[in-house]
Amino acid sequence: MSTQPALKTLYDEPGPRGKALNVIISGICLAGVIAGILWIVSALQAKGQLAPEKWQPFLTADMWRTYLLPGVVGTLQAAGLAVVLATVLGILLGVGRMSQVKAVSYSCAAVVEFFRAMPLLILMIFCFQVFANYALFPSTQMAMAAVVTGLTLCNGAVIAEIVRAGVHSLPRGQSEASMALGLSGGQMMRIILLPQAITAMLPPIVSQLVVALKDTALGYQITYVEAVRQGVQAGSAYSNYIPALLVVAAVMIAINFALSQLAVTVENRLRKGRKTAIVKRDEVAVPQL
Repeated sequence: MSTQPALKTLYDEPGPRGKALNVIISGICLAGVIAGILWIVSALQAKGQLAPEKWQPFLTADMWRTYLLPGVVGTLQAAGLAVVLATVLGILLGVGRMSQVKAVSYSCAAVVEFFRAMPLLILMIFCFQVFANYALFPSTQMAMAAVVTGLTLCNGAVIAEIVRAGVHSLPRGQSEASMALGLSGGQMMRIILLPQAITAMLPPIVSQLVVALKDTALGYQITYVEAVRQGVQAGSAYSNYIPALLVVAAVMIAINFALSQLAVTVENRLRKGRKTAIVKRDEVAVPQL
């Protein structure tokens, strides 16, 4: 006889009438979604937005070379730089906020809370104005510098909180064992805590990086050449705003999906590598008879 306790659910399992009601509600919702999609398609068709000639420019090299590819490249460049810098800044601020030195901890906390509360668009405009007034960057790179700076500061503050939460999620015994071994605070953080917290931190960090990729579109307000701006300009040039924006949306979705899949692959490899290391360690620890 099985001694395992019965699994408990978070809610009472519906009976036959409840299941039938759920099916009916699901069917009504699905019908509503389908009706909404058909209404949107019919409205676009009535306005001629789905006509073949509206989509024909996307089959030409000039559309991609002049408009779409420069926008995608600009988006990836700004997002790539911001991702690297925000990750480094977030780790530094997160570790600094957990420092035993009160001055360092309070300073990092103030920086994190300030930039978490600061609207990203306002920060980009502010940086752009400062860079322009003091000629800190060449005029051709000024918009990109403002976009990257804004994304780095705002996303770095969020990543700092992710790092802090990831380290605090570890069992307290890890810190106690490190102190028992005589490790300093910096050594404990660098050698013991951060490597173990990476796996837990990776999903929210990747989610934040996807947000950073999408937020490059705010650079449109400071004349930065990115995907949304180029999509609008392409729609203006070819009088097909809706198709142009739909194509840009599809490209951005594909990029974000690829980034998410890459993160899942890296996380699985980290987990697999950690399990392999634990198994090998146990095999070494147990003497062969």
